[in-house]
Amino acid sequence: MPLDMEHARFAMVEQQIRPWEVLDPRVLDTLSAVKREEFVPARHRKLAFADVALPLEHGEFMFKPVLEGRVLQSLSVQATDEVLEIGAGSGFLTACLANLARAVTSIDIHADFVERVRLRLHATGMTNVRVEVADAMSYAPGREFDVVVVTAAVKELPAHFASWVRLGGRLFVICGDSPAQEAVLLTRTAAGWQRESLFDTDIPYLHGAEPKPAFVL
Repeated sequence: MPLDMEHARFAMVEQQIRPWEVLDPRVLDTLSAVKREEFVPARHRKLAFADVALPLEHGEFMFKPVLEGRVLQSLSVQATDEVLEIGAGSGFLTACLANLARAVTSIDIHADFVERVRLRLHATGMTNVRVEVADAMSYAPGREFDVVVVTAAVKELPAHFASWVRLGGRLFVICGDSPAQEAVLLTRTAAGWQRESLFDTDIPYLHGAEPKPAFVL
């Protein structure tokens, strides 16, 4: 029996995302408007709206819908914001950010991901996104952003990530040791950084930001 995409999308928002305390109407509208099934690998299309992390190539995963909702809500993206996304992945979160922000720059270490995301975004007609192949551990954009979102975990936040955030800007990152990682929001103020603990989760690590192997005799 063919999947009723619109009914499944509605159920995803109302039965998965909203009950997880994602209540921002702009975020809910975005998750209803951006067609998630167009960013899901073809082999998993029937699971596009399921409450699971869908596998991508290179050992990467597409976030669960509830996690996407919590990330977007925590960032409070405004229509005037410029966003930097670390880890384009499937491109779905990229498209959601672009729907909320003025402009989005997204980087990924995997060239095939970048090419695929470019094609998917082009098909949507979005023109406010730039997707680049880059390694976050050496990335130097030469500018600051209102919002920075890191879509993979880090053992500890690399110091240069903070240099990407302009005064008043926000940085979302998931840090710590698997399986009890912590999602945090860092806000840059004139007095320094404000840190807000959001929720616990467990996702794969960013390349180069994994825990160092323990030395065993």
